[in-house]
Amino acid sequence: MRIARFSIDGNVAFGAVEGDKPDELVLDIIKGIPFTDFELSGTKVPLSKVRLLPPVLPNKVVAFGRNYAEHARELGNEVPDAPFAFFKPSTSVIGPGDDIQYPSFTEELHHEAELAVVIGRMCREVPRERVKDVIFGFTCANDITARDVQKREKQWARAKGFDTSCPLGPWVETGLDLEAASDLTVQLTVNGEQRQLGRTSEMIHSIEELIVNISEAMTLLPGDVILTGTPAGVGPLNVGDEVAVTIEGIGTLTNKVVKRG
Repeated sequence: MRIARFSIDGNVAFGAVEGDKPDELVLDIIKGIPFTDFELSGTKVPLSKVRLLPPVLPNKVVAFGRNYAEHARELGNEVPDAPFAFFKPSTSVIGPGDDIQYPSFTEELHHEAELAVVIGRMCREVPRERVKDVIFGFTCANDITARDVQKREKQWARAKGFDTSCPLGPWVETGLDLEAASDLTVQLTVNGEQRQLGRTSEMIHSIEELIVNISEAMTLLPGDVILTGTPAGVGPLNVGDEVAVTIEGIGTLTNKVVKRG
């Protein structure tokens, strides 16, 4: 099931996305929130009539860096022996169609296409065999990075945590199991030109390892997001560019880069 979060007539709701053709998709509005047992209302609205929002509002976004060997090498970095985590604040999150604002403090803004894992229940110290039980679903992410700032500053808070640096969407796909999610095509285009192409099977540390690793240290909450790393091919974005992340079995997340006003 594809679960979207959207607004219509000033109201915000979750809905199940139905249909196969892009111009015929509809949302069956969910009663309540999708992290508990829920029912479909039977009230349906065309997707074209709503504004899609970030599919979740995470308490925290935990991102893992250098989890694809070729990406680590393309930036001249060592491949880490253990998962390497950092945070993006909730204020960095935007949804499909929202603008990525080019910050004034960088001259080198980069894209990074990633598979995102959405947590479905409160959990801590999750054993590997239970990881599947705490996952709500998967979505597309773009870990927008001020690369020059990242190189200059030892901490990545500004380089990767600025406003609009974490596009998520277009919805959460709950129908993928871990086996399927571990071998998906990840693609990114800029103005229709392919920049990144990889598979989640190229990850150094698996989805299970990442969740085991971070849940050893902290409690994960429903709606929290785990970014699993980016394949090789990261590169610059300019004002006016349209950047699209497409992940097999999930969908396409599209955003435009604008000058921060």
